[in-house]
Amino acid sequence: MGPSVLFPLLHRLSSLSLLRTVTPTWGRCLLHRLAPPSCTRTPSFPGLNSQHIRSMCVESTLSHIKELSPPEQRLLNKLYKGLISGQRASLAESITLVETQHPRKKELAQVLLQRVLAYRKEQEKQNGGKPLAFRVGLSGPPGAGKSTFIEVVGKMLTGQGHKVSVLAVDPSSCTTGGSLMGDKTRMTELSRDMSAFIRPSPTSGTLGGVTRTTNEAIVLCEGGGYDIVLVETVGVGQSEFAVADMVDMFVLLIPPAGGDELQGIKRGIIEMADLVVVTKADGDLLIPARRIQAEYTSALKLLRKKSKSWNPKVVRVSSQTGEGVPELWGKMEAFRSATLSSGDFQTKRRAQHKVWMWSLIKENVLRHFQEHPAVRGELPKLEDRVTRGAISPGLAADLLLKAFTSSSSSSSQ
Repeated sequence: MGPSVLFPLLHRLSSLSLLRTVTPTWGRCLLHRLAPPSCTRTPSFPGLNSQHIRSMCVESTLSHIKELSPPEQRLLNKLYKGLISGQRASLAESITLVETQHPRKKELAQVLLQRVLAYRKEQEKQNGGKPLAFRVGLSGPPGAGKSTFIEVVGKMLTGQGHKVSVLAVDPSSCTTGGSLMGDKTRMTELSRDMSAFIRPSPTSGTLGGVTRTTNEAIVLCEGGGYDIVLVETVGVGQSEFAVADMVDMFVLLIPPAGGDELQGIKRGIIEMADLVVVTKADGDLLIPARRIQAEYTSALKLLRKKSKSWNPKVVRVSSQTGEGVPELWGKMEAFRSATLSSGDFQTKRRAQHKVWMWSLIKENVLRHFQEHPAVRGELPKLEDRVTRGAISPGLAADLLLKAFTSSSSSSSQ
């Protein structure tokens, strides 16, 4: 949905007070009116610790949500306390809450997320303003060995004292709602590791689903103390572009198969990659892996640089022998250090929050548009005329927008 369509829709929705149900009413915390301008600074008040004030600020920020009942408060307190103390069961239950489509539970999820975000922000402040967690997106065509690769890397990292969470973005069917969730069965050793957490993240058939559920799951994993979050995407498609907008580093995995390898991957995905990993570089595939590494090294030199602080690299690894895996992690740590030093890391995080917000606004505005009575009345007839070729899709879209805006104007007068 482009700006020419989105902004008139937003204007109409705001006039009907619908937009206030799409995005939170960002009120200011009463306590923080006595302090400098934002809720990020915690003033000192006798008898109130920072956790009390942070909780009260959250309640003010989410003033559009109906008052919590005692059972709801107990549930959120239990989930929050269990989450920040590192209980995997609380993390799993919290992610289930943010994935729900139930209206009231979605509101409870937002309260929980705001508490976790406030907690994380306070931790980052104590860390000199630097993010504590490292988010890595992993993509590649089917057969690239993503799950085996993640298990090997994950086991190495937990062995070094890291806490690793793996979120597998799972493109569930628009028709049946079914999805492929085999990652936990393929990562048998890592799934038994108490320092690791593996969770499929179904998309409900929309890219907005990728944005909402996966972004919120990342926040919860970080709140649970996981300092490395690996986001795996299934296949190479549109979801990769959505995931690239929610991670710090995007890694593309390539298998050393026969044929013209550079033709098999979209240029746009290669351009997003901060690191290209040639997998299965052992045995009979070692020579093809070296050739693919050379091809991608040459190809990356022709592409425009994404960052002044980092040049994309191409490495070879073998998940079977473990060869190249420590060196790979060394490259990833070098990327993190370089981007943190230059400020690119923090700048990218801030930009991603803005992308996240607008993705959710577009998704919710589209839903309100589709549910509008005037649109619902005209939509079946216009869809039928479009499929029969009686009118163009562009004209049908204009007629639906006109029905929406006309009805909105008359009802707001």
